[in-house]
Amino acid sequence: MITGIHGTRRTRIRRGAAVAVTSGALLATGALTAVPAQAVTAPSIVAKGGYVMNNANGATLYNKTADTRRSTGSTTKIMTAKVVLAQSNLNLDRKVTIQKIYSDYVVKNNASQAHLIVGDKVTVRQLLYGLMLPSGCDAAYALADTYGSGTTRDARVKNFIGKMNAAASSLGLKNTHFDSFDGIGNGNNYSTPRDLTKIASSAMKNSTFRAIVKTKSYTAKTITKTNTIRTMTPWTNTNTLLSSYSGAIGVKTGSGPEAGACLVFAATRNGKTVIGTVLASTSYAQRATDATKLLNYGFARLG
Repeated sequence: MITGIHGTRRTRIRRGAAVAVTSGALLATGALTAVPAQAVTAPSIVAKGGYVMNNANGATLYNKTADTRRSTGSTTKIMTAKVVLAQSNLNLDRKVTIQKIYSDYVVKNNASQAHLIVGDKVTVRQLLYGLMLPSGCDAAYALADTYGSGTTRDARVKNFIGKMNAAASSLGLKNTHFDSFDGIGNGNNYSTPRDLTKIASSAMKNSTFRAIVKTKSYTAKTITKTNTIRTMTPWTNTNTLLSSYSGAIGVKTGSGPEAGACLVFAATRNGKTVIGTVLASTSYAQRATDATKLLNYGFARLG
C-alpha cells in the first residue's frame, strides 16, 4: 500500500519526522485503513483445489493444490465460449438450426441443458447465453458443430475440441486438456485451479463474454419451423454468487460425479478485480461458501 514513500521524500528532513508526516496524511485519506497483506489469515476451504489471483497483473493471492489436475465439469464451457468468441468475422446474430442429435445427446447423458427445441433457429449470441447460464450441453454441442471444421459432424466436433486445446496451449497452460466441448469427457478432460483461472481471465477480456457471465437471467426469442417467434423459458444463471456476493461479475459453475462441485468466480470492488477457481468441493452450497471465503481473502490481500 505504501511502497515508495521514502523514495519520494528526498529532503533533509529527519527520517522520523518525514515518516510521521507522511503517515498522518495517508491516514487522513483512509489509505492505511486496509489490513496489511501479511496480517490476513488464509481461509480454510472444503474444495480439494483452489486458486485466486489479482486479475490486473496475474499475481497469486491464494493457492491450495492449484496445479493438481482435476476433472472440471462444466467449467470446461468457459473455453467453449472463448473459442467461439475468438472466431474471425464472428456474427453473433448468425442463426443455427437446432438438430435432434443435440437434444438426444443431453437426454442420453442426463446432462444440464438449455432445453433448445429441435428445428428452432437460435442465434449464436443466444446459444452463448444458453451455454453459460443454465450450462446447456445442447448449446455447447450446437456451437461445436457450427464452429468446428469438417465434412461430418464428428469431424467438426473433433476439430472444435482441437481449437480448445490449441487455445490452452497458446495461454501456456501445461496442465489442461479437453476431450469434450462441455465437460462430459472420456477420461481425458482436465485442468487445474490455476489454469482455469487463467482461461477465465483471458475470456473476460472479451466484452460479450463479460456481459453474458454476469447476467442473472436471460429470455431468448427463437424462430420456430413455421417462422413464428418462440419465447423460451428464462435461463437462470447457475452461479449463485451473482446474487449473494456484492461485486460478483461471473464466471461459471461446474459439477459431475468425478469433478464434484466446481466454480470459477470473479468480483470487482473499488476498481480491483479478484478472480479464482475452486475444484472438487462437496456441494453447490459449499462451493459458493468456499468461493466467498477466497474472494474476501483476495480483496483483503489487495487492500
